[in-house]
Formats: sequence, structure tokens, C-alpha cells
Amino acid sequence: MLNRLFGKSKQETNALSTLDKLNETLEMLEKKEKVLLKKAAAEVERAKEFTRAKNKRAAIQCLKRKRLYEQQIEQLGNFQLRIHDQMILLEGAKATTETVDALRTGAAAMKAMQKATNIDDVDKTMDEINEQTENMKQIQEALSTPIGASADFDEDELEAELEELEGAELEEELLKPATTAPAAPVQVPAGPQRNRPTPKPTAEDDELAALQAEMAL
Repeated sequence: MLNRLFGKSKQETNALSTLDKLNETLEMLEKKEKVLLKKAAAEVERAKEFTRAKNKRAAIQCLKRKRLYEQQIEQLGNFQLRIHDQMILLEGAKATTETVDALRTGAAAMKAMQKATNIDDVDKTMDEINEQTENMKQIQEALSTPIGASADFDEDELEAELEELEGAELEEELLKPATTAPAAPVQVPAGPQRNRPTPKPTAEDDELAALQAEMAL
């Protein structure tokens, strides 16, 4: 893995340095082209001067040098085109390499994830979970099982005793006397009520009161 990373870094460094070198060469060719263009233009001006001076031979020599400069300019143009093509190819190759390397890295990560979680591991994990669940159920059942004195009780006897209690309660309910309905309240007719005079005590009443007092003593 480290070798791959170092190799990748070295390839990128080489690609970048190559692109820088091509750019420098392209700038140098462009500068030379500008110089040759100026020289060719200067030869044209000199040829015009010799033509005005009726020096045909010198004028032709100037035009010959101009043609040589133009040939060099054309050659430099071809060189620049080649360098442009090389830069385009190199940049495309660099992008392709980066893309392939990124895909390779993704595939390696996916493979590592699949290796970490393969089907055997998943099955093993599920078996462990099921085993732990079954153990927990057994533990809960063991804890809920009665022990000691409560374990000796007979469930059938307890149910029979409960049925007897329910029967006795029902019989007691049936033997209870029926309660009488409360008497309906007497409706008093509305209207003004007259105060009745309190009856005066008679002689018999006085004797009865005296007799009750003696009995109390």
C-alpha cells in the first residue's frame, strides 16, 4: 500500500515537472518566433531601401534572408503545435491515471469492507445473537419458576378452593333479604300555611308527667 502511494506521488510529480518543462519550451519558442518576425520585417524594409537606391542585388539578398527567417518561423510554429499536442496528451493521461487510481482505491475500499463483513461473519454473528437470545429466555424462565414453600402448592387444589369460595359468596348473595323501596315523599300542597295553636296542657297531662318523674326516681 505504501509503495503504491509513493509510486502515485512520484508519477504525479513527474507529470507536473514534464508539463512545466513543456510550458517553458513553448514560451522559449514563442520568444524566438517574435524575434524572427521582427528580423523578417526588418529585411523587408531594407529591401525597400535598396530598391529605391537602385541596388537590386542587395534588395534580393534581403528578400532571401527574409525567406530564411520565414522558414524558421514556420518550423517554430510546427514545434509549438507538437508541444501543444504533447501537453494535451499528457494532461489527458494524467486525468486518466488519476481516475483509474481513484477507481482502484474505491474498489480496494469496497473489497476491504466486504472482507470485513462477508457472509460467513454475518451468519456467525446472527448465530451468536440467536444463542444469546435463547440463553436469556432460559434465564428468565429459571427466575420465574417458584422455589421453596410456594413450589409445593398444588395448582388444582388452589383452583378447587377458589371455586368453593366463589360458590359460598354466590349463595350468601342469594340469601340476603330483599331491601324495601324507600317511601315516596308526601307532596305538600303549595299555598300559605296557617300556624296552628299549641294545645294547652290538661290535668291528665300533669298527672302523667308527675308519674313519669316518680318512676325516674
